[in-house]
Amino acid sequence: MPREIGTTAELADLLRFYLEAGVDVALSEEPVDRFALTETQAEEVARASPPPPNPRREQQPIETPAFAGIAPPIEATARPRTTPSRPPPNLAVPSEAAVMAAREAAVTAETLDELRAALASFEGCNLRFTATNLVFADGNPEARVMFVGEAPGFDEDMQGLPFVGRSGQLLDRMLKAIGLDRTTTYIANVIPWRPPGNRDPSPQETEICRPFIERQILLADPDFLVPLGGASTKQLFRTTTGITRLRGAWRDFDTGRRKIRAMATLHPAYLLRRPLEKKLVWRDLLALKEALDA
Repeated sequence: MPREIGTTAELADLLRFYLEAGVDVALSEEPVDRFALTETQAEEVARASPPPPNPRREQQPIETPAFAGIAPPIEATARPRTTPSRPPPNLAVPSEAAVMAAREAAVTAETLDELRAALASFEGCNLRFTATNLVFADGNPEARVMFVGEAPGFDEDMQGLPFVGRSGQLLDRMLKAIGLDRTTTYIANVIPWRPPGNRDPSPQETEICRPFIERQILLADPDFLVPLGGASTKQLFRTTTGITRLRGAWRDFDTGRRKIRAMATLHPAYLLRRPLEKKLVWRDLLALKEALDA
């Protein structure tokens, strides 16, 4: 039998685990001890349970009697969802035409505000229709350093800002360690919409979103670019080499207008799972600080 969870702290930890695992909704109002059910009872419960929610419909935060009084770990008021005015025209596998449409939409943006507007109205990526908010950027767009992650998680999707969950809190501490914060850095993601259930973006979705992040880097025009984690590093550097071999080494990132000094490092979410690897990131941060001071 599973261990009984009784304290508020334990319940909060369990709910936080569910949220980070991508569990957005409950299938019933009351908990069911399926270990205590007979086969016949289990079949009756299954028949009585409502069908799984439609992922295309807007999903609301869980609020059930079992978790009464325990708020999800959201650090700011969620931004209102921008719901399409009509049903999505196409939810099929993205095509080369969608990639070309993304390139055309990105290249027409002459400012970051125009690029954000272009992304908000772009309907060529399926992720837009299952996400709650567009997660465009945070921080100072005129900063000398730009950090780029892969895709938003649950907290980011709810707030419309990148790196606001547990990994974002660690990123803030990492920045503070070398005298930086969100007023002196610019933070974005390769993918601006949360993939359902925090799954990995597909290669098609990545190719559709690539022109937007490349244009975003060009328009922000930082002096230093820092991809966070293997996924964003491979996508921006167009390589299959692993992050452990790429991190900590300076290389050039060509925007088409000029070359930006770029250095990849490990993702904060990885450090939460492997805290002993923080020593490697600390070396990378010191190298970044040295470059900024120089």
